[in-house]
Amino acid sequence: MSKILEVKNLTVSLAGEEVIKNLSFQVQKGDFLTILGPNGTGKTVLLKTLLGFITDYAGEINWTGKTRVGYLPQGLTREKVGDMPLSVLEFLSLKNKNKKEIQEYLELVGVKDPKFLSKKIGDLSGGQFQRMLMVWALFDEPEILFFDEPTTGIDIKGEETVYNLLHKLQKEKGLTIILITHDVNVVYKHSSDVLCMSGDYSCYSKPEEIMDPKKLEEIYGMPVKFYKHNH
Repeated sequence: MSKILEVKNLTVSLAGEEVIKNLSFQVQKGDFLTILGPNGTGKTVLLKTLLGFITDYAGEINWTGKTRVGYLPQGLTREKVGDMPLSVLEFLSLKNKNKKEIQEYLELVGVKDPKFLSKKIGDLSGGQFQRMLMVWALFDEPEILFFDEPTTGIDIKGEETVYNLLHKLQKEKGLTIILITHDVNVVYKHSSDVLCMSGDYSCYSKPEEIMDPKKLEEIYGMPVKFYKHNH
């Protein structure tokens, strides 16, 4: 695999406070990188900095060539856009795709019912809404996809479906995925690498090295339960 991203000694300050301090890691093409850590430890700030939304930082962010990216931000939920009087077809058509193209992309994320296109986006379930957003991101033919807590507001069964779908897209389309989540159970099942962020403490390693109860307690400041999935 070839390296797609390298971060060296990254430090980001907001309002005079260091949110990220001296962070280093790298991402290989085809990786599934999961970012773990408590709230307020700079995970979303990291994604915004990598994407160029935050430009005031110290350290290095080195992309290999011109990398096409897709991004699903935190908090973009069905409840926030549910009042928009748009159907799924109307919403996705805003990306200048025709109905046939939209249907093809929807099949990629497991939606085969043609009636789905006529549904109002406010009537979608949490899982259906996330699939629609994935299609929106996939329209740009990204090489790397960023997801910031994509299962917020989705029940446990729906969470599992979304994560399985991300893993499927990674394998079938050769995508690189960077995912922020609080669900430590995702790590064993899907991740190739894990980046932990917890105040001044950070670590970057393979899942089997990170997923130790004592290490997780050090990261989260409390005991954390997780379940190991065997592939």
